[in-house]
Amino acid sequence: MIQARFPAFGAWVLPDGRTRFRLWAPSAPPGLALEIDGRAPIPLVPDADGYAETVVDCGPGARYRYRIDDDTVVPDPASRLQDGDVHDPSVVVAPDSYAWQHTEWRGRPWHESVIYEAHPGLAGGYAGLAARLPALAALGITVLELMPIADFPGPRNWGYDGVLPYAPDTAYGTPDELKALIDTAHGLGVSVMLDVVYNHFGPDGNYLPLYAGPFFTADASTPWGSAIDFSQTAVRQFFAESALHWLKEYRFDGLRLDAVHAIASDEWLVELAATLRAEIGDGRHLHLVLENDDNRAHLLQNAYDAQWNDDGHHVLHRLLTGESAGYYGDYNEEPATLLARCLREGFVYQGQPSAHRGGVPRGEPSGALPPTAFVLFLQNHDQTGNRALGDRLQALVDDPERLRAAVALQLLAPQIPLLFMGEETGSQVPFQYFTSHPDPALAEAVREGRQREFASFLRDHDSATLPDPNAASTFIASQPELLPAPGEAIPDVRATAWIDYYTLLLQRRAEWVTPRLVGARAVDAQPLGPAAVYASWRLGDGSTLLLLANLGEAEAVLPAGLRQQLAGIDTGTRFESRDGALDALSDGVLAPACTIALLTAPDEAA
Repeated sequence: MIQARFPAFGAWVLPDGRTRFRLWAPSAPPGLALEIDGRAPIPLVPDADGYAETVVDCGPGARYRYRIDDDTVVPDPASRLQDGDVHDPSVVVAPDSYAWQHTEWRGRPWHESVIYEAHPGLAGGYAGLAARLPALAALGITVLELMPIADFPGPRNWGYDGVLPYAPDTAYGTPDELKALIDTAHGLGVSVMLDVVYNHFGPDGNYLPLYAGPFFTADASTPWGSAIDFSQTAVRQFFAESALHWLKEYRFDGLRLDAVHAIASDEWLVELAATLRAEIGDGRHLHLVLENDDNRAHLLQNAYDAQWNDDGHHVLHRLLTGESAGYYGDYNEEPATLLARCLREGFVYQGQPSAHRGGVPRGEPSGALPPTAFVLFLQNHDQTGNRALGDRLQALVDDPERLRAAVALQLLAPQIPLLFMGEETGSQVPFQYFTSHPDPALAEAVREGRQREFASFLRDHDSATLPDPNAASTFIASQPELLPAPGEAIPDVRATAWIDYYTLLLQRRAEWVTPRLVGARAVDAQPLGPAAVYASWRLGDGSTLLLLANLGEAEAVLPAGLRQQLAGIDTGTRFESRDGALDALSDGVLAPACTIALLTAPDEAA
């Protein structure tokens, strides 16, 4: 566990009103200095560990930068607030200045999670999103997850180009408005998680190589450049403090760590989780979730609560759309069998070779993990926005009953469900990749990169035109219909129908599934046809949850053994995603485009 003192980085207001400035600059050239507006430069000399430190008689609101050489001044890499954008001065911030209203909040247990992933900018900023919280809580959302907010270049960005991992971007509002969003959520019984990017820095505004060369290693690389060197104590401390800053100063209830497969050090990931849990203590529920394309199941045994289950998404997307290009090709053979494996064991890939990855084995055995160790989604920012046109499932799936069936399977299965903003209204508005790089050369490089990435798509679709990531119109075109804030009307009848459907399903989950999730384990799962599956789980109270889902257009005939088993179940706790599905089931048939849920009493056999 990380033992270095907190905080080791940034500007920190001391009890006597002065401010301590501390920068890790092991490779800074001679002449390093702290520059505070209205004052003479203060020379700095790094110590043997690379830290430069000084205490200055100034307080909150002071604007400052570090001078690296005659031509270069840079913001604090641990800036808590920027006076402008990523190249502008940093601002000294007084900690704990917000008057929290819900100080008794301790969070919710992980098994109660129903996650709603949101881009704050598309929801009207921190204040706009706060206004929608009552509607989200009424829908059945228990966790609001914000896409990354660490300061990025320009006013528009997905957030994954952030370069200042302590500073909330003011394009969405003030720090106090962010705290008010979290405070409001807590008052409604909703936890708030933050997506953090600790695997790379964005391409504009990262000055660390100029004075902290050891922050990166030439021995490894990532899709975004040189890899971060987590063997350095200072580097590990830098990100641990960033995480604690969000958890303590802003009272986030948890973090989702982006793309940790780009972090070579599992040891650091385990160390980080232990540090955060020790610092937060047992008085609060702390949720730590991974995105990890490597399916490293061992990280979910003690350190992390859950992982985004890309396998689950990919096979469901394959069944709903028929797409088999790219990584969907790994789910092309017997997708119903693969979906059954996801429902029973979590991951599809648990060490098997992946053809998409050149035959390299992927994953670790996951069958011993509880269902709640996997976050299941039909859409998210990646799987929608990384498409050429950002098209949603609502625009890709012709038969709404098939999509309704998939939604029911997702929300009633014991894995933790995640909704991506706009799903709840059935929005067909695309979610496209958008940036706002002030540097014209970088903006053009991003455009060209997208053109190269989707060259084959453009060849196959003669009339298609890729949206310009840097154009404001791309951001505007990505704003979905959302649950209305007070005074707003529901968009249309179609949206109302989807809102009602999600509300009903999440009520059923809250009544049937959530109270019984602790101790739940999979019993069986099997394919029933090319696009149909059956799965059952023994829940924590001894009851059994059975799900039958058919995402295809043809009925599936139940095997004799399963038909006999279902005939012996006497339960009034049942759900069908379309009328007539239960009647067909009694005749031994799983109707097309439907999901059926059955919950037995605790003394009934599965």
